[in-house]
Amino acid sequence: MPEAGSSIDPFVVPEEASAAEAVAAIGEELDVFDDWMQRYQYIIELGRKLPPFPERWADDAHRVPGCQSRVWMEATLAGGLLRLAGASDAAIVSGLIAMLLRVYSGRSPAEVLATDPVFLKDLGLLEALSTNRGNGIAAMARAVQQAARRADAA
Repeated sequence: MPEAGSSIDPFVVPEEASAAEAVAAIGEELDVFDDWMQRYQYIIELGRKLPPFPERWADDAHRVPGCQSRVWMEATLAGGLLRLAGASDAAIVSGLIAMLLRVYSGRSPAEVLATDPVFLKDLGLLEALSTNRGNGIAAMARAVQQAARRADAA
């Protein structure tokens, strides 16, 4: 995590033009691998590429409840778009955060709310993870949806 005065933007910038395109791209990327061990390695690599998360946000106010690992997220509305940042103390969870933020960060609150996190199940992620990790990623998805609802109401 960078120092408090770091100028690196911690928010994920989307690679794809829409949440639906991001979901499709993640599915295609996961399909390249023959087994779940290779997919896990790929997901861990995604987590390593997350922007640095400010240490000042690694606190209880930013902590996502319901996760076995420690997970922190920050959401802000800028220019009508929900910008998201996240981090975890677990490598695989950081990768799952990276996938979620790739889909949801930089989108309008309406697009976030219209993109059901069921894609996690559709991609086979929930079945491939332990029950605790599956519950944790569901908690992270709920946190993103709640941030979008707050932003939409603002």
